[in-house]
Amino acid sequence: MKQELTLAILVNYCKIIEQLHYKINKCSVSNFKFKRDKTMRRDFLKKIGLATLALTITTQTLNANQSEWPKEVTFGVIPVAGATSIKDTFGGLAKYLEETLGVKVKMQSAGDYAGVITAMQHKHVDIAYFGPKSYVEAAKRAGAEAVATEVDAESGLPGYYGMIITKKGSGLKTLEDLKGKKWAFTSSHSTSGTLVPTVMFSKKGINPQEYFSKVLYSGGHEASILSVKAGKVDAASTNNLDYNRGLGRNWNDGDFNIIWKSDIIPGSPMTVRSDLPTSFKMAVKGAFLSLKDKELLSKMKIAGYVPGDDAFYNPVRELIKLKKAMKKKQ
Repeated sequence: MKQELTLAILVNYCKIIEQLHYKINKCSVSNFKFKRDKTMRRDFLKKIGLATLALTITTQTLNANQSEWPKEVTFGVIPVAGATSIKDTFGGLAKYLEETLGVKVKMQSAGDYAGVITAMQHKHVDIAYFGPKSYVEAAKRAGAEAVATEVDAESGLPGYYGMIITKKGSGLKTLEDLKGKKWAFTSSHSTSGTLVPTVMFSKKGINPQEYFSKVLYSGGHEASILSVKAGKVDAASTNNLDYNRGLGRNWNDGDFNIIWKSDIIPGSPMTVRSDLPTSFKMAVKGAFLSLKDKELLSKMKIAGYVPGDDAFYNPVRELIKLKKAMKKKQ
């Protein structure tokens, strides 16, 4: 059974390469508005090379060490939403991995982003969904390897956008309007929920602790969005992907003003622990790249996955350095 699945995965690589070439032809450098636009485009092109390289791995190579594969793995998900929403969004993906890999997959989340990083570090998590910043930290601390990057259904690109939202009817429509108001970041490990807006604030000479009357950390994007909707905070930073995941379920477009959008941020990666068998890691990668279930993809608000690449997240590492440098100057 596993041999048939592995062969199917390799066959799907051919289709993926064709799709990537098609997407690249449709993209122009102007699509990438992140700080290192050309770097992101070059990294995206590099992914085609990675997928091509995967085709050189024979089924015999992948199947040789399947006896060493774990019989059960834990799939960790950072707490971008509440437990119920996470199960609804990613539960189908865990089941898909279980059926495709032929091993039992147990999904779990943690109370905060750091919990998933620590769990992988101590080998309690084998496969994990991270945001860009939490991935960078997990790669350093827990040996996380990016095997696939999600493609946003809204833009069709392997990236997403940070946003600042306020409640509709609040009259808060600009950053200037937020002075003296209550503000919510998500987690210190969040890219769009903390890192990106913090750098933006610093560039504008805004110190959140002084600019806002109160600064909170909600713990997740769903919590931040719901806090704005309920009037518990006046504004919060989130992103289009997690915002879209809750549309029609926990909130509606008419509930909010979107008063700021960031440039594109590298998409969130699916990762594996680096010390797992190589053949198993390749199979996990192939499983993500082969995912074509429209209903499942729709729940996650993504169009699919492209091959993951650690260098793709170098712009995030640069943002982290920039944030630290700005903090020293304050």
